[in-house]
Amino acid sequence: MIKAVFFDIDGTLVSFNTHKIPESTLYALDSLRQKGIKTFIATGRSWRQIQEVKDFPIFDGYITLNGSYCIDDKGETIYSNCIPEEDLARLAEFHRERPFPVEFVYNDHETMTEVNQAVIDAWEKVNVPVPPITPMQDSKRKGVFQLGIFLTREEETALKLTDRFMPGCESMRWSPDFFDIIPKGSRKSCGIDKIISHYGIKLSEVMSFGDGGNDIDMIKHASIGIAMGNAGDDVKAAADYTTTTVDEDGVLNALKHFGIL
Repeated sequence: MIKAVFFDIDGTLVSFNTHKIPESTLYALDSLRQKGIKTFIATGRSWRQIQEVKDFPIFDGYITLNGSYCIDDKGETIYSNCIPEEDLARLAEFHRERPFPVEFVYNDHETMTEVNQAVIDAWEKVNVPVPPITPMQDSKRKGVFQLGIFLTREEETALKLTDRFMPGCESMRWSPDFFDIIPKGSRKSCGIDKIISHYGIKLSEVMSFGDGGNDIDMIKHASIGIAMGNAGDDVKAAADYTTTTVDEDGVLNALKHFGIL
């Protein structure tokens, strides 16, 4: 029996086209809660960025920053894990020779080292303002939960930033324009384990929904993993079931398919 459902936000709950949660999804979320099934967020967004979504419903808990920071419905911290300061120092040294836009994500705010068209396009896609600019040398290196690195997949492969400079971190990509760097062990699947332990829920009672590369591990981890119709082929291959797109009632359709609603 499913007792908890975890949802990615962008491309899963929130449409990239309308920047809203479809009415069918709001109905599904409310129906789950009425049946006593807990609902949770599992996102690469920070807590502040979650609040940027207009009329966002209340959930029973939140996995934010790809698992690096997890809180309950009262805002109490369940788990947190920051990027090692020595890793950030090594990255900053390399960045002096080979600059590129970097987003620093803290618990309550974000900054960008610089802005280019890829940065502008990425923030427009999720309908969130571009963070203020703070040069790399002035960026705080304590309390950083996630980095957004604006390099192409080819550049990422060539530079091997985590292998060369950040051994305490790992990377994941859900956009062709940038990838995220988080502390090792802080993926969304880790966040699921922390959340369900806090609430006394078994992994066999967990369902998850996602559409991006950073959702693959939680889709595999859950008892039932759902890929949205707008997901990439690698995400769909990892899922137990592929539903329709976020704009085509994908969440509700999957819950009906499995007889949960």
